[in-house]
Amino acid sequence: MEGLFDERRYLIPFRSSLLPQIFTDTLVIGGGAGGLRAAIAAAEHGDCIVLAKGDLKNTNTAWAQGGIAAVTAVTDTAASHVADTLAAGAGLCDHDAVEHVVIVGQRRVEELLAWGMGADRGPDGRLMLGREGGHSADRIIHALGDSTGQELQRCLLDKARGVGGVRLFERCFALDLITPTGEPGSPVMGAITHHPKYGLQMIWAKATILASGGGGVLFRETTNPSLATADGVSMAYRAGASVADMAFVQFHPTTLYLAGASRSLISEAVRGAGAHLLDASGHRFMTDVHPQAELAPRDIVSHAIVRAIAKQGGQHVWLDCRHIADFDRRFPSIAALLRRFELDPAGDLIPVHPAAHYMVGGVRTDLHGRTDVPGLYAAGEVACTGLHGANRLASNSLLEALVLGEACGRVCAEMKSTGGNGGRPAGWGGSARPAPVPIVSDIRPSERGELDLIDVRTSLRSAMWRNVGIERTGAKLGGMIDMIDFWAKYTLDKIFDDPAGWETQNLLLAAALTARSALWREESRGCHYRSDAPQQRDAFAVHDRWRRTEARPVLEPVRA
Repeated sequence: MEGLFDERRYLIPFRSSLLPQIFTDTLVIGGGAGGLRAAIAAAEHGDCIVLAKGDLKNTNTAWAQGGIAAVTAVTDTAASHVADTLAAGAGLCDHDAVEHVVIVGQRRVEELLAWGMGADRGPDGRLMLGREGGHSADRIIHALGDSTGQELQRCLLDKARGVGGVRLFERCFALDLITPTGEPGSPVMGAITHHPKYGLQMIWAKATILASGGGGVLFRETTNPSLATADGVSMAYRAGASVADMAFVQFHPTTLYLAGASRSLISEAVRGAGAHLLDASGHRFMTDVHPQAELAPRDIVSHAIVRAIAKQGGQHVWLDCRHIADFDRRFPSIAALLRRFELDPAGDLIPVHPAAHYMVGGVRTDLHGRTDVPGLYAAGEVACTGLHGANRLASNSLLEALVLGEACGRVCAEMKSTGGNGGRPAGWGGSARPAPVPIVSDIRPSERGELDLIDVRTSLRSAMWRNVGIERTGAKLGGMIDMIDFWAKYTLDKIFDDPAGWETQNLLLAAALTARSALWREESRGCHYRSDAPQQRDAFAVHDRWRRTEARPVLEPVRA
């Protein structure tokens, strides 16, 4: 991207020699499933620091109601799981990534169960497997009904705490990745961080793993926690790494839609248990749309809901769970949420509407989490491995985080070798810790006028929802880019001293990447729908990779 987005390499001015210095073999940015699994693996060959932006119990992983998709039943096959993933990905999945995650994922799930993750089981002791959108078999593992993410987070956190050599830093904000030069491809050597008690710190690492989650907060309506501000994608882009497929943002079809309520997720497992979607007249409209009805891939269900609302007016559709036996037992967290709003799923219809849920695109990696910048790896929602293609298959995300997290933590040992040190400065490889590289970020205070930061953030999220939401047009996307450029002109040039400012700057950069990718992609595919280009086009069956200083995307073929 050209222009103002290239003006600044770092968000703040600093001199590395004047800040506190911390050293580690592996730095993991993010404390969810991908980050914790990476740390457990990295601890086998050195010491490791895990940075959590907030509380380690409040991650995107912990918020996940849905389950983990994995082949565990004798009646299921890896080939079937691969086929379902490819179908949902609408021609943009990298086949090797899909096969790798599906097959290796089975081992990662067995490992979790051996570590004590409390998956739901029937009276016979066998796993109780559910079905979600796009799956042709019952293969979704749940825990505590609708609290799989919470139990997964507990299991991995307990394991990480029991591993020697892992230090956990909570409420520690990573501002930027450290590189010795500002040129794309310059190796990553750790991160500059901010802690409310200790202030700015330089954390030097031989390998840095991004596992910072997604950017749901880009949109006014989202299922994500407030910490999901696309920090990892923005940091990686500023450091010169390629990001790919940013047009693809998955919108979850069913979130609670009530005045004064947050857009709380109503898990797809509820539809897997038999819940129906009804329009304003009480008609079950999904049977007219797709053979799998409510269990069609998420993009299809979300589009159908938006059209049903537009056709009949109103602001939402209804989710009918009245015929599901033992709802409170099967979905205790959702039942408790509904009770707070005096809704009884046994007798009441639940108002629902789609909301931004998952960032499909991200930092481009190989099957071991390596990016195209030496020393930088990525896993989980922040990464783009090619598994999801144009649309994530339900419950594949936690599986991918576990597979790529383990791979990143294991293979990053290569950055400790004395030979072939990945392009790091001389003396950085090997077991000894080198002296820090002197880095100066010389940013002068801006003389431009100021905008209200809260207004920028609120306006950005609202405009992204209206113009880069479920249905898009070239005209709206072009207008959105103009709006982002205006806000960025008066926001990205400023120096902030707290996370609220840095998050807003990251959101603006990620929004620009998303809108530009969506404008470039003149077709409809997966969860990217252009009403002015409603057909899928063969010319766009490629990954679009964006890199700092490059005004146009590099087109990468889909890997067979």
